[in-house]
Amino acid sequence: MSHGQDHTHGEMSKEECVDYLERIVYFIDNELDEADCAAVQLHLDTCNPCLVKYDLQRTVKSVVARSCSETAPSDLRERVLFKLRAVQVQITES
Repeated sequence: MSHGQDHTHGEMSKEECVDYLERIVYFIDNELDEADCAAVQLHLDTCNPCLVKYDLQRTVKSVVARSCSETAPSDLRERVLFKLRAVQVQITES
């Protein structure tokens, strides 16, 4: 049996990927210890589907972080609040 890297995903590998995908969130937030970080990085280096999911997670996280630090212009904020109040009135009256 060859000891080269196997890029096919058997049942065991899928379960392994699920485990790594759960840790990716902590990996992105730098909340893993050094050994776990190294293990996740090694997995990402050898598993393209997980790397794609990691890149997507990281992108979404950075977009959300950027969105949370931006402030809506006051006129937009007023229009949104007005719409919300109108919807609340409709819900209360029905």
